[in-house]
Formats: sequence, C-alpha cells, structure tokens
Amino acid sequence: MTSNLISLSSLNDKYIKEKSTINSEPEWLMEIRNNAFSNYSSLPHEVSPLYKKYSDANLLYPDRIYLSQGTKTYSPEEYLNQRIKELGKETSILKIGSSIVHSNISDNLSKQGVIISDLKNGIKEYGSIIKDRVHSNQLNYSEDKFLALELSCFDSGIFVYIPRNVTIDESIRIIDILAPDGTSSITRNIVIAESNSKASIVQEIYTNQQEDNKFQQSLFELLECYVGSNAELEAVTLQAMNEKNSVNFSNRKAFIEKDGKMSWYMGLFGAQLSRYKIDSIMKGEGSTAEDVEIIFGNNDQSFDVTSNLIHSGPNTRGRVLSKSVMKDSSKSLFKGMIKIDKNAKSAESYLAGHAILLDKGAKSDTIPGLEIETNEVRATHAASVAQIDENQIFYLMCRGLSNEEAKREIVSGFLEPLSRKMGPTIRAWVNYLMENKWLGKPLMLKTDEAMESILEVEKSRYRETEDIFEKHYKYR
Repeated sequence: MTSNLISLSSLNDKYIKEKSTINSEPEWLMEIRNNAFSNYSSLPHEVSPLYKKYSDANLLYPDRIYLSQGTKTYSPEEYLNQRIKELGKETSILKIGSSIVHSNISDNLSKQGVIISDLKNGIKEYGSIIKDRVHSNQLNYSEDKFLALELSCFDSGIFVYIPRNVTIDESIRIIDILAPDGTSSITRNIVIAESNSKASIVQEIYTNQQEDNKFQQSLFELLECYVGSNAELEAVTLQAMNEKNSVNFSNRKAFIEKDGKMSWYMGLFGAQLSRYKIDSIMKGEGSTAEDVEIIFGNNDQSFDVTSNLIHSGPNTRGRVLSKSVMKDSSKSLFKGMIKIDKNAKSAESYLAGHAILLDKGAKSDTIPGLEIETNEVRATHAASVAQIDENQIFYLMCRGLSNEEAKREIVSGFLEPLSRKMGPTIRAWVNYLMENKWLGKPLMLKTDEAMESILEVEKSRYRETEDIFEKHYKYR
C-alpha cells in the first residue's frame, strides 16, 4: 500500500492528533476526538451481551479497510456528470470520498441564512453554534464502538443549518459516493434546525464497483440532528452501496426540543453488511419522533438495524415501523427499545419490526423491548417473522401471474402500509430502487422512463396518515 494510506487496524493517537492539527480544529473538538478514541480502542464490536450472538460484525475486516491520510479530489465520472445536470438548480451537494465536487444553494435560501457546507468549513465559521449543540447534548462514547470511531476519526462531513422561522419547500439533496480508488470514509454530518423551521434532507449513498478483494470499502457515518422547538425535520436515506466488499456502519442521533418533530425514512438496499443505530431522543414536552424503515436484501447480504425511542419529556410521542424483505441467503436483525424516563408522563410509544422471507435460506430476527420508569403512559411493541405464504402465491398464479410476479405482488402489499407514510416522491424513489434490485439493474436514482412512470403513479395515490392497527396497552 502507498504511504498516504492507513488501515483501520493501524489507527492510533498520532493519526488523531495529525487529523485535528491539519484541520486547525478548536480544543473542544480535539478533546472529543481524544476521549472518543480511547473508547474505540477498548470496546468490543458489539457492546450488548444480549445482541452479541446475533451480530455479523465479524464481516468487518479492519486490515482490509484503508483510509486516506490526506484530502484527495476526484473528478466525477461521466454518469455522475449527467446526475449533476439532472439536479439542475436544486439545493444539493455531491461528495466523492472526503471532498465535495458539486454544491448548489439557491440565492433565496442563502438570503434567508440557510447554510450548507462541508463540516470543516462549518466548524471554522460557525463553530460556536456547533459547539453549543454538541455540549448541550452529550454523546456517550462508550455505548458503541463505531460511534466512538466516527467521533474520533471522522475525515469529512456536511453541515446544514436552517435558521429560525425558515421553511424549505424543496428537499436538500446530499449524494455521498465512496472514492473510486477503494478507500473508505469516516464522516460526521451535523444538521441544526432552529425553532419554527421546517426542512427535508434526502441522502443517497453509493459506492463505485470494486472487484479488488484486497479492499473492503466502508462508510462509517455519524448523523446528528438537532431539532429546535416547534421545528420539523425529515431525514430520508437511500443506501444503495455495492453488495460486494463493502460495509456501512451508521449512528444517527436526533435531539428534539419542545413540540419539535423528527422523521426518519430509510430504504436500505446495498452493502454486504449494513449496521444502523438510530436514537430518537425526545427531550422537550410534546416532541415527536417517527422512524420508518424498508429493507430489501438478497444473496448473502446482512442488515443489522437498531431503533430506540427515548422519551425524556412529558406528552411525547414516538413510533418505529420497520419491515424487511429477505431473499436467497440474506439475513436481517431488528432491535428496538422504547425507553420512557421517570419525567416522561403521558408518553405514547409504538415499535414494530416485521420480516418476510422469500427463500428457505433467508433469515430474520426481531428483538423489541420496553423500559418504563413511570406511570400513565402507553407503550406497545410488535414483532413477526414469516415465510412467504405459498397459498397466496398459488392463488395469484391461478390468476395468470408467474411465480416471480406473484412474489413481487405479495411483497408490494407487505410494504404498502409503510410506503403510505412517505410522500409520493420518496415512495417513487424507494420503489424505483426496489424494482431495479429485483431485476438486477444498477442501484442509482436517475430520471428515466421507469422513474417517470413510477412518479406518475405515486403522485396520484392518497397519502394515508392514520394506522388503525396501532393500538396501545396502558401501563399502570
């Protein structure tokens, strides 16, 4: 390997210090890096003994994961130039490796004080704003090994700031593509939505095709969302990384103030191993969190998703809805916890994880939990894993469908209640990636006839916001 690369297994204190010095970071950030790295070095891949036996973290090979010790700029390939052209004047950022190669923000948003930049510049120019949020919402470095890695070793990131009383009607598009040379990235993204603001962020994650088994290309990501009082923030993630020799570890944190609302929407389709941990911390009275996940795996893919609803303030409401579709010998693991603190009176929470297995070699485990420290709350969890119903397949085949078409119709019906929670454009994007994956086509959003057709269908459908099946038991 060339001298400007360092493997994940070789990370040390010197690397952390050099990273901070090169970026001219303030002392408070250097302190966070150092404290987090000491935890990364000492923690196991899976901290919880309950989840350890289910974990596929052994699919991560630190000695095959290489990071660049300097910032390298990559020119977009032809297909990306077309994608940049499609984005047009949309507010968007395209990042390849650790460098931003395209960035656009409208004059109107700039005049309103909206900021979209790489994190390095964000820390230099708006460090006091970031420091205030970070220090007011301390992260526990010891809760997860890879959270500690992301906090200590991040080499890139994006900073988004939505000022008070600003509503952004169009989505902010963030496209993150790993470097074409096979190197990996550790990134930290920070989004701050001030009080009474409203915004939607759509994140797409891709890798280039990598056939070199010497590399295991990886994206380690920390996404922090700070939602002010009466603000609404929507974060959409579409993960479509290459299934071979790639892993995606992501920690996501939302800190939600009084009457604020955080919505997570995720479509996970790519990578050999995807490990996502989402914590929605409802701090303020009346705050709300929603997490909707659609996961589709095939071949030998593995998906490990944890979603925690943490109710700290009174009259808070949280909901997690996760559905997995597993083909071939793929597997999924869903873990969720509803935690209601002693001060969270009148909290309501619902958590559900369901999976459908399309082949006998597929596997899924679901582990929901409750931790309640007060009375007068409502909390319910649900879980199910089942093979596809052969009687339903037979019925549909009798109506003229092939076996494969019947399976696709059943899967569509299985996912329908979740897709209704999303807006028509997001539904179209998710369905487009699902369709491409099922047919073995490349996993990348683009405007073509198939996309136009799906968008037309989705925009004509009614968005249902109520779910009559969500009933709660009352804990006294």
